[in-house]
Amino acid sequence: MALKIHVAPAGDGWIVRSEAFDNELVFEAGGRAEAAARALADRYASAGALAEVSIYLRNGDLAGRFLHAPAA
Repeated sequence: MALKIHVAPAGDGWIVRSEAFDNELVFEAGGRAEAAARALADRYASAGALAEVSIYLRNGDLAGRFLHAPAA
């Protein structure tokens, strides 16, 4: 099962959340939130875990899902 990382709007900003860490990460820009989420997913993949990043739009729709495969 993949480690799930979510990027979603929160007020005027964006949050990154996952069951892998206790506190949400907060960003002013969605692009920065997505970049942080994908960087985290790359780290988990480098450590041997399958990671999935889901990006949500302000209206709640899923904008994209990215799988980061474990390093060989």
